[in-house]
Amino acid sequence: MRNSSDYLRVCEEAVRAGGRVIQAWAGRVDIREKGPADLVTQADVASQETIRRITLGTFPEHSLLGEEGADAISPSVRGEYRWIVDPLDGTTNYVHGVPHYCVSVALERGGELVVGAVFDPILDECFTAVAGEGAWLNGRAIRPSGVAGMGNALAAVGFPPGADCDCPDVRMFLEMLPRCQAIRRTGSSALNLCYVAAGRFDVYWSFSTRIWDVAAAALILRESGGCITAPDGGPFSLAEARFLAAANVGLHAELRDVAQSVAAKRPH
Repeated sequence: MRNSSDYLRVCEEAVRAGGRVIQAWAGRVDIREKGPADLVTQADVASQETIRRITLGTFPEHSLLGEEGADAISPSVRGEYRWIVDPLDGTTNYVHGVPHYCVSVALERGGELVVGAVFDPILDECFTAVAGEGAWLNGRAIRPSGVAGMGNALAAVGFPPGADCDCPDVRMFLEMLPRCQAIRRTGSSALNLCYVAAGRFDVYWSFSTRIWDVAAAALILRESGGCITAPDGGPFSLAEARFLAAANVGLHAELRDVAQSVAAKRPH
């Protein structure tokens, strides 16, 4: 077993290499739909293959779970460590030339996150974390904001592809709209969580993300000192990847109260 610094070094190498790949493809990609309003490009696929070569080339006994293809190696090779990869989070932004997207890579051991990195190639910002050791932005320690009340909070929201008015993300948005200072929809779940970790956003929630969207960023938020739980306030589940995230315990309690109110009004 290697130490955490070895894992973090490879993790950061992988996200930065993936970032170079998607930048090389920018402006010349073909687009296809995985589902309604859910896009994938050659850049997603090429980035994931690059990350696979780096991570599994260094640790051939590990496995890899990626957005573009369920498993990058034979199930017979599965060990206790698994790399969780989103090779391009914010594909719709990327396709439209909106400069807000990233690459996300995390290492999991037995359901627990070990290291994570999220890289924004436009701003050259690399958010990293090691379980039990802290979180950093380009090597500088980060902390969430100290905003005390929702009325002063800048919130982030993400909607699933093909969202309708009855989906929980939209209903939560309508409840939160008059409570917050402002709400932003950026198009990148990983960067939303990292921005809470770095004090840029104050709260973020999602009932529709997938494991690769948030694995690395959930660790970064937790290690920065922020709060992330399941929507009912219980432990955050990596497998389900539904969460409430906040800069501090006070804001999280307010967010949880709103989520419970939304759940109680669920349409039948």
